[in-house]
Amino acid sequence: MRPSKSAKRDAERPIFRSGFVSFIGRPNVGKSTLMNALVGEKVAITSARPQTTRHTIRGMVNHNNGQLIIVDTPGIHRPRTLLGERLNALAKSTLGDVDVIGMCFPADEPVGKGDRFISEQLEMYPRAIKVAIVTKTDVASREKTAARLLEVSELRDWTAIIPVSALTDGNIGEFASTLIALLPEGLALYDVETTTDDDTEKRISELIRESLLETVQDELPHSLAVTVDEMVEREDKDLLEIYANIFVERDSQKAIIIGHGGSRLKDTGAISRRAIEALLGRHVFLSIRVKVAKDWQRDPKKLERLGF
Repeated sequence: MRPSKSAKRDAERPIFRSGFVSFIGRPNVGKSTLMNALVGEKVAITSARPQTTRHTIRGMVNHNNGQLIIVDTPGIHRPRTLLGERLNALAKSTLGDVDVIGMCFPADEPVGKGDRFISEQLEMYPRAIKVAIVTKTDVASREKTAARLLEVSELRDWTAIIPVSALTDGNIGEFASTLIALLPEGLALYDVETTTDDDTEKRISELIRESLLETVQDELPHSLAVTVDEMVEREDKDLLEIYANIFVERDSQKAIIIGHGGSRLKDTGAISRRAIEALLGRHVFLSIRVKVAKDWQRDPKKLERLGF
């Protein structure tokens, strides 16, 4: 019996895959930068500071043969505060639901104890396919990259080991195709025009926090939290007014954020406003206040009010 024409068409139709992948690794291995490169726009803030990511962010990558949903989570670390414990719990709960876990290793740094600790934690997630991603190949020599690939291969039996540079865009398209091929068959889970499901207020507050991370020092980055109180459309002109708060834990930290004569807060506002206007595609008025919430990282009620 000959197959019908519709059966032939079904057989010729390319398989569409969709699912979730999460990148993990110790701090500063390039997880958020890699996510932004794959999505094609900035959906997660980046910084050289540890624990930059504080909530789950989803970014969508759409190809003809599949939809890849990248779930960026806080890095797994040894927590010192209640906030750290909650971030760890968030990361671990997310990993239990994804289809693929990509563990990132920077090409310019040797595999260390932190990497081995996280690799061991992967045993807790038997459902997910595990791949190793050697990042930052643009800043490492071929010899260093080759050495890192060998080190990584000895950690466990990975489904794939992939070298990539998020900054030079060397093989980002190929990388995305490799990940999509590991996903289950299924329909697109988000509209193809969607790049992230993060709400606008959260993205604005993160851009403000990002502008601070590169200018403050010591432990202050961990003590920063940003909220958006209100967004108001001006009736007399095409302008969006945004009222935000920066929270710190001590009065001395508040003085650092404000700076001499308010200089640092003014610079933060200018940098943040430009980033927000680029995100929204319109002019905004940005008002930022600095407030003290004593020891908020250790206080469950204050953590709740700040969205953690």
